[in-house]
Amino acid sequence: MFSNYLIGLREGLEASLVVCILVAYLVKTGHRDKLVPIWLGVGIAAAVSLGFGAALEFGTQELTFQAQEAIGGSLSIVAVGLVTWMVFWMRRTARHLKAELHGKLDAALAMGTGALVTTAFLAVGREGIETSLFVWRSVKAAGDGAGPLTGVLLGIASSVLLGYLFYRGALRIDLAKFFTWTGGMLVVVAAGVLAYGVHDLQEADFVPGLQDRAFDISATIPPDSWYGTLLKGTFNFQPDPTWLQVAVWALYLVPTLTLFLAPQLGRRTPKPPAPDTTPAPAAAPAEPGA
Repeated sequence: MFSNYLIGLREGLEASLVVCILVAYLVKTGHRDKLVPIWLGVGIAAAVSLGFGAALEFGTQELTFQAQEAIGGSLSIVAVGLVTWMVFWMRRTARHLKAELHGKLDAALAMGTGALVTTAFLAVGREGIETSLFVWRSVKAAGDGAGPLTGVLLGIASSVLLGYLFYRGALRIDLAKFFTWTGGMLVVVAAGVLAYGVHDLQEADFVPGLQDRAFDISATIPPDSWYGTLLKGTFNFQPDPTWLQVAVWALYLVPTLTLFLAPQLGRRTPKPPAPDTTPAPAAAPAEPGA
């Protein structure tokens, strides 16, 4: 439940911040009449996200077990890729998100109502579709829809409240630090989703090694115990993973988390400017009689 709350909070807060910035900019620049297209775009984005989630849930129910596992495993990998891209993108743009959105909104205002609707739809819809996909996979992994769905709804509700407080100016936090810490935790969650996706592909006979268990601590951490359920719901923990699951989990988590928390490792150190060796121009001869 906590991992889904974190997903709902982070994704919802991104969308809330975007909406707050768009609304505040229009209000401050005297374009209150343009708020309707913004809310229309937000509503369409929410409807598309809900429709996408419903299609994932109901569109796979009539498939065979192997087909369901193959689709679920493949979508797990897609979800991990989207979340990884998202956390790195937000870490890079959190400091200048407002200026970037203002530029897009100025261009949309010049183009008309349709552009405003599209701007709001694209800004919110991306987070909504990512959330639908990631939460759907978490619900499937947990095997219990009530807890994960409750968690994500609470996270989204919290993000809406935080967005309103941002808009009213009642809350000031360092967004760069907030997205860094929540992004790091999401990388850990994504590693578990990736490992579970590999397990789905193994059960679908797409990937070998289903019987090659790395370890089995089911007796120590029973899956049906409260702490086993907590670990599975939070980190997609499995007490009897295969060697391939463990390898994929480690190969994703260690380098991704290292690069995310130490961004300077991925940056080139600028070379100092070369000294200027150009000889100074000779002084002009003094004029006679000067």
